[in-house]
Amino acid sequence: MSSSASLTTGVAGRYATALFEIARENRSLPKLEADLQSLQSVVAESPELREMISSPILSRAEQSSAITAIAGKMDLGPEITKGLGLMAENRRLFVLPGLIEQLLNLIADDRGEVTAEVSSATPLTDSQVAALASALKSSVGSDIKLNVNVDESLIGGLVVKVGSRMVDTSIRSKLANLQNSMKEVG
Repeated sequence: MSSSASLTTGVAGRYATALFEIARENRSLPKLEADLQSLQSVVAESPELREMISSPILSRAEQSSAITAIAGKMDLGPEITKGLGLMAENRRLFVLPGLIEQLLNLIADDRGEVTAEVSSATPLTDSQVAALASALKSSVGSDIKLNVNVDESLIGGLVVKVGSRMVDTSIRSKLANLQNSMKEVG
């Protein structure tokens, strides 16, 4: 991991822990989770917002007023709104995507829920998602929240990541293994 990536992870982790503790103390974790999911989708869909949070040109006051206005328009809770304002004042908005991810992980951990990242070559049906969640729950031993995305480059099969474990049953992986085996032979 590069030093800038570890800096970002560390800064995001400290803010995430603080916001999580405040929200848990105020018994507002469900509202915080809903706010984070909304904010995550807005950050993903808005290149202008991503540019604003990472811009070294904007002053602290400009970033603070912009993020506070966005929080107001989105009707975000007081914890996340104040946290975003503080991050803007400290010029730390660039860690917002990492903060959101870490906070969602902390909330899931608090519920005893494990998040699994699933990539499939084609969209999964609801019954396939339910069967996969059930199989993973019996394997892992706790509730599973699936983040499913489509990666057509897999050709077929799935890639499932749960914590530090990964299971790759994709056709792409099998073809790569076959290619490596053939290179070793001749």
